[in-house]
Amino acid sequence: MARRLRSSSFFGDLSTREIHGLKVSKAFNICDFSSDPGGRGNGVLSVEHRGSFTLPLSLSFCKSTENSHLLAVSDEDGFVSIYDTRRHLPSFTSCREKTDQARITEWVAHNNAIFDLCWIKDGTQIMTASGDQTVNVWNIETKKHLGTLVGHNGSVKSLCHHPSNPDILVSGSRDGSFAIWDFRCDSNLKSSISLNTNQHTPTAFVGHAHNTPKRSQRGKIAPVSITSVLFLMDDISIASAGAADSVVKLWDTRKLKSPFFEVKPQGEPQSDKETRKHGISSLSQDKSGAYIVASCMDNRLYLYNTLQINKGPAKVFSGSKIESFFVKSAINPEGTHILGGNAYIWRVDKPDQAARTLRGHEGEVTAVDWCGSEVGKFATCSDDFTVRVWNVTKRNEASMLSPTTVRKRITAPSLQARRLSFTSIVGPAIGALEEDNDAPFTTRKPQDEPCSPGESKSPELRTPESARKRSFLCQSEEGSPLSVLSPPPSLKRKTIRDYFASASKNETPSSPR
Repeated sequence: MARRLRSSSFFGDLSTREIHGLKVSKAFNICDFSSDPGGRGNGVLSVEHRGSFTLPLSLSFCKSTENSHLLAVSDEDGFVSIYDTRRHLPSFTSCREKTDQARITEWVAHNNAIFDLCWIKDGTQIMTASGDQTVNVWNIETKKHLGTLVGHNGSVKSLCHHPSNPDILVSGSRDGSFAIWDFRCDSNLKSSISLNTNQHTPTAFVGHAHNTPKRSQRGKIAPVSITSVLFLMDDISIASAGAADSVVKLWDTRKLKSPFFEVKPQGEPQSDKETRKHGISSLSQDKSGAYIVASCMDNRLYLYNTLQINKGPAKVFSGSKIESFFVKSAINPEGTHILGGNAYIWRVDKPDQAARTLRGHEGEVTAVDWCGSEVGKFATCSDDFTVRVWNVTKRNEASMLSPTTVRKRITAPSLQARRLSFTSIVGPAIGALEEDNDAPFTTRKPQDEPCSPGESKSPELRTPESARKRSFLCQSEEGSPLSVLSPPPSLKRKTIRDYFASASKNETPSSPR
């Protein structure tokens, strides 16, 4: 099976995004989403087993391109159900009778509630995090139990696989710890004869990751639940969040003794009475790893720029209603929209706009997830015992580039265009570097500069201020955010931690006048 291709480095991905912009194949408006009255690619699914309703707790689209239309749903009774969202999905009025038509398979994965799901191995396997303090590994096609991850002393609340290595996983638990698992390590593999399966122990374990100095009545430090863990796209760093406060901690997997950075929002309280600390219910990131979104219990969502996380939240989104840690949020793979629990949705480039509410669910909307390959498609689950698959109406689909805040793509002229005679005139450009600088490409005509007899001079293509920008790039100091996005070949900086270490060295106090 072909492995997923990735770029050479995390910073190379961000450099490409910064220079060329992020191309989005289809545009959609927030008001264009639909989940009812059902149809191909959108509809309503009823979560029930043997005629009894059960609460859905987590859902996840498959992360492989070939199977990104497959949706996994876990529930309070320990079931995992796989649905094909490309089929004709039922409407709300017929979901109880026709949900089976969209369901591919289901099985009992735990004898307890399942709080999170994680697809691995190009969508052939799935991992389930449960209230029974374990994580199970399953083959989806055969529904065979492949192994169990043991080591936590509380409910496992969050899972995230490594960006490039499917054998590495991080999990966060209610016991206040997070653990790193590596399936390649035979020393961490134990055979369980009674269960007729393999048991894995953690490769690395960090306890009391988000504890405060306060102690319980018996003098012991009370553990603070880990609500979300996230492997960042540099392949080295992990982000974690807890239930005690709104702090996001960054960890280097090579040195887990303490986090190398902590960040929290610095905003003013909503009211004078608001003095308690707020926990974080979930963390998410876009496909390139440029943004991290934290869903906080103060009814706000905080967006952090990964390479400038030391500056605090880059944007704050308000208007949502987050009353429990079951209410999650997710930024879409393109980094253009944020979907929050209770079906609120925002545009990333317009944080000041009021959130739009998607109507349909009759209960609290908890888990949400975006489809990786179909732009504008996502799923939500609710306490009304249903899962809704939302999609953009076809009449509003259109070709576009990224939002106006993202730099537009520049298409370089072809070799044939460069060989045109000096009498040719080049047309306007397809894009411009800055939104406020939309002037077309300019050409230098033959009369602007004399040529020797018999010499054919090709037209010179240039963009506004290109020379100034190129000069600025060359003069950028090593360690600045700009040079990190476009590092010189001699620079061996590979991780987010290395970036912060270099930035702190370059910060020198200014001398008094």
